Amino acid sequence: MNIRDNLKLNTGGQWLTSSVANDIIFCRERFSDEHRQIEKMIFDFAENTILPKVRELEKLDENLSRSIMKEMGELGLIGVDTPEEYGGSDLDKVTACLITEGVGWGGSASFGCTFGVQTGIGSLGIVFFGTKEQKERYLPKLMSGEWVSAYGLTEPSSGSDALAAETTAILSEDGKHYIINGEKQFVSNGGWADLYTILVQIDGDKFSGFIVERNTEGLTIGSEEEKMGMKGSSTTSLKFTDAKVPIENLLYEVGKGATIAFNALNIGRYKLGSAGIGGSKQALKQTMAYALDRRQFGQPIAKFDSIMGKVADMTVRIYAADTMLYRTVGMVQDAIDKIDTQDPDYYIRMGQAMERFAIESSMAKVYGSETSSMVVDNCMQIFGGYGFIEEYPIAMAYRDDRINQIWEGTNEINRSIITGYMMKNVLMEKISLSNIVQNTKDLPEKKVNEKDIFSKEKIGVETSKRLVMHIFHEALCEFGQDLKHEQQLSEGLADMFTYLYTSESVIYRAQQTLPPTMTTNIVRINVAESILEINTLAIKCLNRIFSGHVPAKTLDSIRDLQKKMQLNTDTMDLKRSLAEYILDKKVYPF
Repeated sequence: MNIRDNLKLNTGGQWLTSSVANDIIFCRERFSDEHRQIEKMIFDFAENTILPKVRELEKLDENLSRSIMKEMGELGLIGVDTPEEYGGSDLDKVTACLITEGVGWGGSASFGCTFGVQTGIGSLGIVFFGTKEQKERYLPKLMSGEWVSAYGLTEPSSGSDALAAETTAILSEDGKHYIINGEKQFVSNGGWADLYTILVQIDGDKFSGFIVERNTEGLTIGSEEEKMGMKGSSTTSLKFTDAKVPIENLLYEVGKGATIAFNALNIGRYKLGSAGIGGSKQALKQTMAYALDRRQFGQPIAKFDSIMGKVADMTVRIYAADTMLYRTVGMVQDAIDKIDTQDPDYYIRMGQAMERFAIESSMAKVYGSETSSMVVDNCMQIFGGYGFIEEYPIAMAYRDDRINQIWEGTNEINRSIITGYMMKNVLMEKISLSNIVQNTKDLPEKKVNEKDIFSKEKIGVETSKRLVMHIFHEALCEFGQDLKHEQQLSEGLADMFTYLYTSESVIYRAQQTLPPTMTTNIVRINVAESILEINTLAIKCLNRIFSGHVPAKTLDSIRDLQKKMQLNTDTMDLKRSLAEYILDKKVYPF
């Protein structure tokens, strides 16, 4: 399946040095008929099966969660990433994201967590790296929903620094078992799972993966954690005391635990972005219904300009997150489609293909999770005091959302990944800055093309790219590989990269949906506000690079670029008309 017509990117970050033109990207408007059918099925399922049971799911009802999981297994919605011979449906990554988004639409982040672990980190290690015997034994039970899976990586002493895990495995004297000792913490699905994928140190220094069954001698499952949110999902610790795990349950090879962990996480990151998008759309729908019904000062609060501004802000942010997510998944899928399915190392090659777009996957996680955070915060504000009452849906959504910026790698870690991989790609000459970073006064000034409705925005984004590349180049010159230790600077660079990728994606998507609709407003709002954010971050980063003493020549170049970036867009008026459109629809329509 070729889901992009005009793929130019062979690895992540290459869009940074390209002109903003008329590229075709994969986006929602390019879904196939099969995608549309599955989208309808999962959203209908969420609307009719998950959403009505949100309050019951919140009560940590294992039987209810398992029954919904089994229903999804019967519909083939669990095994999208799994070959048919092992009980899966073996569909593309776009479909996997659609299903995750649909579960998010169901309004129960708790069940979304249970389902996400089942279809992601809890089973993908076996799909990618399991032996034929391991796959035959475990995957059919997981794909049907008969068994629940979990994943143990975090420990009391190691979170983001996963490779510092202290749980150990030592080969038994008879060579038939590994003896595991240690503890895993914050294990999602921990109390319900029948099967665990865990990462440990063999002989204290070989980070490796194991498949561990629930009834394993020496495994003790801790009590349920009292969490701030996600109260309807199981989270426990796992304690291993001379636990005997058969040598056949070693996953992949000794010392390959990092490969197992990071391949699962790459998928988990963009899937988390899709879950946040689904939840955000549901929260916006519920909030608009409230705002249209709630009256103050003789009119619905939805009519107040400040409320309309919030509705527009949420709409723009969701559209941008949605667009950059599916653009990313489209690039990932295109890379996977180029792999020979008969290759005995097919899944290893798939992991390598996904890693090429680790930058964009981390962006999808960061931007998606911070989008859902922004949305639930605005929804809470619109609900006012009622939003703080558990009877209303936003209180639960607000609590549940906070974890999204922490798991699947904290957003700080993911920002480090974004800048780190960008730096790596520049140093390996997969991305070239040399032909672009020059005196900006020597660059020809682009003129607005009146026939292109987004000409001004394209010039703004392309000029912003040059600004960011200039600053990135200065950072590399000043710090070299030590840039990875400049975490605040790296985070600033990561945010600028993300704003560029997102705003460019929004332009490309809207171009594919002409004639103009309200997406035109979305593009202009998003690009104008992204450029303002980039400008602010640029000054902060320059002051760090030069310790507050920016050379005059550099400053002149930067100021010249900043002048060319200014769009002078009346975003307030655009937001007003966009909000009127959305409120009339009463649901996110794009």
